[in-house]
Amino acid sequence: MYLADSRGAAAAAVPDSGPGRRPAAVPATVLALGAVSLITDVSSEMVSAVLPLYVITGLGLSPLGFGLLDGINNGVGALVRLAGGHLADRGGRRHKAVAGLGYGLSAVCKPLLLLAHSLPAISAVLAADRTGKGLRTAPRDAMISLATAPEHRGRAFGVHRAMDTTGALLGPLAAFAVLRATVDGYDAVFAVSGCVAALGLLVLVLFVPRHVTSATPARRPEPQRPTLRDALGLLRRPRLRRLTVCAALLGLTTVSDSFLYLLLQRDGDLPAHLFPLLPLGTAAVFLTLAVPVGVLADRVSRRRLFLAGHGVLLAGYGLVLSPWHGVPAVIAVLVLHGAFYAATDGVLAAATAGAVPAQHQGAGQALVGTGQALARFACSLAFGAAWNLWGPRTALALTAAALAVSAVAAAFVLRGPDEVTA
Repeated sequence: MYLADSRGAAAAAVPDSGPGRRPAAVPATVLALGAVSLITDVSSEMVSAVLPLYVITGLGLSPLGFGLLDGINNGVGALVRLAGGHLADRGGRRHKAVAGLGYGLSAVCKPLLLLAHSLPAISAVLAADRTGKGLRTAPRDAMISLATAPEHRGRAFGVHRAMDTTGALLGPLAAFAVLRATVDGYDAVFAVSGCVAALGLLVLVLFVPRHVTSATPARRPEPQRPTLRDALGLLRRPRLRRLTVCAALLGLTTVSDSFLYLLLQRDGDLPAHLFPLLPLGTAAVFLTLAVPVGVLADRVSRRRLFLAGHGVLLAGYGLVLSPWHGVPAVIAVLVLHGAFYAATDGVLAAATAGAVPAQHQGAGQALVGTGQALARFACSLAFGAAWNLWGPRTALALTAAALAVSAVAAAFVLRGPDEVTA
């Protein structure tokens, strides 16, 4: 019986590989993590869909104040990501344990919103939720990297992001359905969201293996407990340093989704009740393209595809600034916006996985992701200030020009062949 259990555990750890078998392009571990992300995103997006209106109309917070609050909480999540990546590596690849802690913390925060009726209480709950997201992101991406053969990482991340985006599509629809079906709509949304988040945590516990064995054979003995100095020293690796610098540089010129949607709504003369459909448009395109673009990333240079994605975003900015307005123009911008995410989100994670050794996957993903997230937060603040000073179109024109310069600089920094092994 013990022998049978041991074999079952080993099969669960690497379910898609074995003697005489080729590793699957998308391992079962990746599909399980994708299911966790899908369910968790349904929960998160249910709250995100109603929270701005709840805070502004219910608590009387100004839109500018809510934007600052959300930005600060996002910054907290980005910084915590570094701790999550290092803790997962430090604990002897306890990526599942750290990711589970993050998912669990976010799940607890959803029903706590039922008890938070003041701005300080709401702020504390949101900060805890972002902390949970920051803890889980790097360990989750590390598990995807470790479970997948290097030549298939683009496809694996594409599949995961497609499943994640499916949750982002379903979440607002679920919130809309709950609001229509209940009297105390906001409380019902928060309660249902908490139940859905608990389901995602349960899927993680039951279906994601405790230890994910690397699909890449180790070239040398790996230390089991990397130190913080080792994690920070990853920036001495040229490929990772270049990726981090370019992700931050391009993040500094990437306008937040909310600002872009506001511009589309204003210039496209869209009715206010159609505004919530704009994020769904981006998500639908992202979902459609995530897997094929991920497959393409495995066949061409991932870093060049990452740069090409920002070129697509620049084209979207150009359309917003052009004289072409109306619904067709809005749809075209949303298509480009979704294509930008498909060519950058999972592709960057796959490129990062090939730039660091297996024992530092968590820390490596955290370094690149944190640099990009903090840069985008800075861009949001700068863009908001420019909007107030010179107007939205001038602010976008300046950002587009900066993005063009940044893309040229990033192409110079990222020159050279990709590395597809860890």
